[in-house]
Amino acid sequence: MKATFGGGCFWCTEVIFQNTEGVTSVLPGYMGGHVDHPTYEQVCTGTTDHVEVVELEYDDELVNYEDLLKIFFKTHNPTTLNRQGNDVGTQYRSVVFYHNEEQEILAKNFIDELENEDIYEDPIVTAVEPASIFWLAEDYHHNYFNDHPENPFCSVVIAPKLQKFLKEFKA
Repeated sequence: MKATFGGGCFWCTEVIFQNTEGVTSVLPGYMGGHVDHPTYEQVCTGTTDHVEVVELEYDDELVNYEDLLKIFFKTHNPTTLNRQGNDVGTQYRSVVFYHNEEQEILAKNFIDELENEDIYEDPIVTAVEPASIFWLAEDYHHNYFNDHPENPFCSVVIAPKLQKFLKEFKA
């Protein structure tokens, strides 16, 4: 099964799902824009309309789509439009790209449930959009956190996020 999420910097999202049982592949890339074969530099300008995403392959006998949604919403801020922390721009917007009607329904229902439970102080701005062409990110973005733990962004931003995730989702 396939799932695609945009929740800010794909370095952060990639390592979370790499540590999720049942997820068999995590690839960083770009989706939702109007430029073919976009580069990181182009996407960073915010003019291509692409989002930094991770495309997951998962074994639905080990982890279901609702669990992936739960992880996605718990590990980023779905209430800030075009922003995650210090990362600002449309390329960092919160979005669930669905691959079939079931995923669309599940994502919309999940957001409705979160809104009804008043989990967040502000309204959820996460978009639910049909998946389009997935453009694989450049090689140096793959497995970024694991390959560059000394990078200040990795140690200051990603490492604490990963530790919180591992503690909360241990089971």
